[in-house]
Amino acid sequence: MTARILVVEDEKAIRIALRGLLTREGYEVELADDGETAISRLREQTYDVVITDLALGRGITGMDVLKTAKEIRPETAVVMITAHGSEKIAVEAMKAGAEDYVPKPFDNDEIRVVISRAFDRHRLERENRLLLEQFQRDKGFHNLIGTGPGMRSVFETVQKVAETDLTVLVRGESGSGKELVAQAIHNSSNRKHKPFVAVNCAAINRELVESELFGHEKGAFTGADSRRVGRFEAADGGTIFLDEIGDMARETQAKVLRVLQERTLERVGGTKPVAVDVRVVAATHCDLEAEVEEGRFREDLYYRLKVVSVELPALRERSEDIPALCARFLEQVAERLGRDQKKLSPEAMARMARHSWPGNVRELRNVIEQATVLSTGGVIEEEDLDLDDARNAGILPELPAGLCFSEAKKFMVERFERDYLLTALRGNEGNVSRTAQAIGMVRQSLQQKIRELDLRSENWGRESGNKGEKR
Repeated sequence: MTARILVVEDEKAIRIALRGLLTREGYEVELADDGETAISRLREQTYDVVITDLALGRGITGMDVLKTAKEIRPETAVVMITAHGSEKIAVEAMKAGAEDYVPKPFDNDEIRVVISRAFDRHRLERENRLLLEQFQRDKGFHNLIGTGPGMRSVFETVQKVAETDLTVLVRGESGSGKELVAQAIHNSSNRKHKPFVAVNCAAINRELVESELFGHEKGAFTGADSRRVGRFEAADGGTIFLDEIGDMARETQAKVLRVLQERTLERVGGTKPVAVDVRVVAATHCDLEAEVEEGRFREDLYYRLKVVSVELPALRERSEDIPALCARFLEQVAERLGRDQKKLSPEAMARMARHSWPGNVRELRNVIEQATVLSTGGVIEEEDLDLDDARNAGILPELPAGLCFSEAKKFMVERFERDYLLTALRGNEGNVSRTAQAIGMVRQSLQQKIRELDLRSENWGRESGNKGEKR
């Protein structure tokens, strides 16, 4: 890359000599004969290096040029030219951010070395900044870690949608990190200095959910001794994250729809509308389309939420991220417990990579935390990992010969789904509704999966007493 250099010098002979020398070295050079012109150029153009005389003869000084250059673009390298006897002022310039200084009279070799050094440092700083940005995108984007295509797609969508006020629906299995995606959207937006309020819709008592979300007036119901501000009001100006929105009652769905449409709400027991400016991010592990078809979820709210959809892959679909996730969790748990950070042995890491992680990232974090606490020494061995082999053997089954990668992946996924669902059904005595609730699936989706995999009741243990629940 050709460096762009601005030479600021009031002596014409020196100015022309520097332009000739630096042009021959392959640099792109522009000239300014006073500080005012230099500052004007700095505000209009981008330069990699600025060479300025400390004493410019009149008005604006070289120190002014230095300070302006650093204010406009801190990574710009500034080299000062000083007169004999002004070394003390040159030191002050270095403290103010100058890269280097050259005393008069100087020779061409000295200028070449100083400019080359300044440009190299500028280039390294730029490359380091780009690498840091790349790292943040790939491995640490607002606490989200991922290098594969699935997570890259998530990062790209978050970046595109963050600066808008569009409603976002985050889909993914339980434990896959949906709240982290919502936080990333908030932290990447111009609302980042306002509240981020997370609400687990499945955990709120149905009788109290409207009071939690919209607040209530004093005397609205027994026990309402004072006015209460709801979660939507608390998030005013910021973002509200409605987790597990598929479990919300239909009557509450209607009121959430009104907030989205009109940007107002009414507290329980209130009569006056309250204006709110809130960005909504919702999440679910449910098949909302199926819920709409069954009449349990409002179709109009579904389309209001699904303006932008983010599909968060399960951990088993992005095993390449397991080492980076392990490293992050090992660091976090060591910091939280005030202990030295442990490492995973190669055998332990290989065992982690083989596991299918039905509990996703949440399960991985729990395994790391438990192993850090219970293992002895500074290295976590394979036997220190509490992985449920009865449910998920984690050992690759023997693959049929001659399969390509996509065929082998399909074989493995089907094998995992079959083993996992059979174990879950056995643990719930064959009751499909109870099994669906336990593993975070919609009942209809589980029934469809049972049909696809041709799972039979004789394979999952004793009868539940409700034969209608089998298929």
